[in-house]
Amino acid sequence: MAGLYIHIPFCVSRCIYCGFYSTTNHALKEGYVDALCHEIEMRRDYLKEDIRTIYIGGGTPSTLGGQQLQRIFSHINSDNAVEITMECNPDDITPEYVSRLRGLPINRISMGVQTFDDKRLAFLRRRHKSANVKQAINALRHVGIRNISIDLMYGFPGETIEQWIKDIDEAVNMGVEHISAYSLMFEEGTPLYCMLEKGWIKEIDEELSLLMYETLIDRLAEAGYEHYEISNFAKPGFRSRHNSSYWTDIPYIGIGASAHSYDNTSRQWNVSDISTYITEINRGNIPAEREILDIDTRYNDTVMLRLRTSEGININEIKNVFGSKYSGRCIKTAQRHIENGLLVLENGHLHLSRKGLFVSDMIMSDFMIV
Repeated sequence: MAGLYIHIPFCVSRCIYCGFYSTTNHALKEGYVDALCHEIEMRRDYLKEDIRTIYIGGGTPSTLGGQQLQRIFSHINSDNAVEITMECNPDDITPEYVSRLRGLPINRISMGVQTFDDKRLAFLRRRHKSANVKQAINALRHVGIRNISIDLMYGFPGETIEQWIKDIDEAVNMGVEHISAYSLMFEEGTPLYCMLEKGWIKEIDEELSLLMYETLIDRLAEAGYEHYEISNFAKPGFRSRHNSSYWTDIPYIGIGASAHSYDNTSRQWNVSDISTYITEINRGNIPAEREILDIDTRYNDTVMLRLRTSEGININEIKNVFGSKYSGRCIKTAQRHIENGLLVLENGHLHLSRKGLFVSDMIMSDFMIV
């Protein structure tokens, strides 16, 4: 079992918070799709396992036309894939666009909604309006898409708890199967970070941010969503299988500029430059760097990622994969947090308590071998 990620780095416009690699230069799109198809052929032997999940992310993959998507899928063996996700912008999902999806094996859509408030959408420089979301969901349902995920954000400058509750309730009322929710991040190098540095905006206080997260957990639980990862909630049976592979040490291959790959022993990442990527792929070279992972790094990654999930760390798995030295260290590190009520050890699994969710970064850092 393995995952395939394909990066589509094109956007119509850049959102002020985004730190992902993308461009608004669409003149490169045709050459880039050609290079993607070529890289897929070049890297067929990277993973030995069958591809079970496929994720087309970005950027904004829905900026691609139907023929471009068809070309990409013509190079992918998706017969054994159980989940095929494409990220979309809500205003791209018109009846005409979804009709092109009928001939593709896509069975899951992830939309960057962020908020249902048009003023906050304008602040983020999102190009869609709140009304586009319901229209998009209806159009997707019409062509048989029964697995829809939306992204939400909280912690906007000046946002109130009442406004956040309204966003949560709106998402629930949409009936989507999956919700990912994140606190607005002020990443260095983004326009949002510059606005913060210049004093034009202020972050919300920590107490309000925690209240927003608690409210999110409670209201989605009441609506029947499982809180299966720190930022992810799903109706039963609708967890993101692809993203879950990242948290559970399943290998994956990343295709495209800036895409990352992992084969259990090493990480590999492609160059974050579209022109260089296209040029090198056309020359028959894969423009990537590679890091061989030592056992300490693999242990760190495993502990950090497993703690993000509701299942947590399987102590026996740590012992079987890394040895008793590492499982002993894991239990010893956990003891103080268990006593403080931040971690719970049950049925051989170590997971965050409700209280521990709010200080998860601190807990994870304690487990790291440096």
